[in-house]
Amino acid sequence: MCGRYVSTRRPQDLVDLFDVTRWDPDQALDPSWNVAPTNDVWSVLERVEHDTGEITRQLRPLRWGLVPSWAKSLNVGAKMINARVETVAEKPAYRRAFAKRRCLLPADGFYEWQAIAATGTTKAHKQPYFISPEDGQAMALAGLFEFWRDPAVPDDDPRAWWTTCTIITTEATDAAGRVHPRMPLAIAPDDWSAWLAPAHHDAGELRALLAAPAAGHLDARAVSTAVNNVRNNGPHLLDEIAGDQSDD
Repeated sequence: MCGRYVSTRRPQDLVDLFDVTRWDPDQALDPSWNVAPTNDVWSVLERVEHDTGEITRQLRPLRWGLVPSWAKSLNVGAKMINARVETVAEKPAYRRAFAKRRCLLPADGFYEWQAIAATGTTKAHKQPYFISPEDGQAMALAGLFEFWRDPAVPDDDPRAWWTTCTIITTEATDAAGRVHPRMPLAIAPDDWSAWLAPAHHDAGELRALLAAPAAGHLDARAVSTAVNNVRNNGPHLLDEIAGDQSDD
């Protein structure tokens, strides 16, 4: 799975990188070195404007953890941060979003945890690793988004509607595979338009666009267990440690 990632690029940089045509500068997110489920995250998506029919490419914050339109509670999203590529086109929670509401989630890299067996001097623990493109370029993680109406909130309240997202994952390979069996999927720059296009519904063609981040050219380095606590944030979380670090 992908349960934490890093997203530190400025909104204006993302607007330029992804050729965004619509962005509200008043919507701001702080850079984060420890993006966690239920956080607001930057997304790139395309929507058809109701009044003009024009398709705009937007940069907007979404809540990480997809809440299907039929869900009874927003809390469902905390358990739906990832969608498995093997079942995303068929599973009821994701199939409508996969067909109609796809997005890109910009990331610098992501964290995975490797299970370390107990030894004579240390107890069993999970060692976090930061996994990122070898060339330092941004990743465009493959995501889905959905709209959810909170039935407990009046129609005229801006909190009545929530837009949430999930990250598509697959079996891990290369550097990520040595750490954890699952990893997020990404979309190559040449395929961004095809992935985001609202009118693109062919499941087979869409699956073919999904790829390993940075074409599998990833670097994995052990980092401090400080990342385990969602309250910890800052560039120091990416500092490489000398070796596996237990919780002692």
